Amino acid sequence: MSRKLYVVGFGPGDRIYMTEQAVEVLQSVDLIVGYTAYINLLKIQFPDQNFYATPMCQEVERCRTALEAAVSGKNVAMVSSGDSGIYGMAGLVLEVAQEMQADVEVIMVPGVTAASAAAAVLGAPLMHDFAVISLSDCMTPLDQIYRRVALAAQADFVICLYNPKSKLRTEYLAKAAKLIGQYRDLNTPVGIVRNAGRADQKMWLTSLEKLKDEPVDMFCVVLIGNSKTYCKNGKMITPRGYYIEKRENKWEEDSSDCGDK
Repeated sequence: MSRKLYVVGFGPGDRIYMTEQAVEVLQSVDLIVGYTAYINLLKIQFPDQNFYATPMCQEVERCRTALEAAVSGKNVAMVSSGDSGIYGMAGLVLEVAQEMQADVEVIMVPGVTAASAAAAVLGAPLMHDFAVISLSDCMTPLDQIYRRVALAAQADFVICLYNPKSKLRTEYLAKAAKLIGQYRDLNTPVGIVRNAGRADQKMWLTSLEKLKDEPVDMFCVVLIGNSKTYCKNGKMITPRGYYIEKRENKWEEDSSDCGDK
């Protein structure tokens, strides 16, 4: 079996956030397949490549097309923003490949996911245990989503919310904040990043109490701190629990020992 289907996470979209492996694969394959919005981003980065795009809600067809192209002899990349295995296409590709009994080697290529991209912008909010939960109920029952939110809050996880609000889902974030507020101080820090890692990136800090009124949409990632999270100098920090001994800065008197010996 020589033909391969790479399932590539390309991060937020800009070249600087792509791994060397992702760039190498996207430069070398015969065809890149993906959601239309993602393909439009990649056409800027890889203008000489061949692309096949489908709109949202055609994910299964997209996987079939990619696998059929691979079976026919092409090396193919199926792309997802962020990481291909975190709310990406990796699982569906494997499921469809099994159903088709496709004689293709499927290789996963990881990428920078929205949680880590947003966390880097905010400071260090994910330094301890955290849960990532999507508020989209397209494929998960809403009562199950709320149960996961409540249990994560009760367990004092830092909570990262994907798909927090859309034009139709206007109240889910407020309900999630209310559930979390049953187990967490309403002054708990919350960080919001819109378009993390892209040219129009925006971030701001707020509190759990104010979260329901924030201008959040589908392009935002919401990170809600745990009981130890705090903000300092514009950065959101979740302590890991290290003991930091206070001492005077001895850099100047000790700097002579930092060179080659």
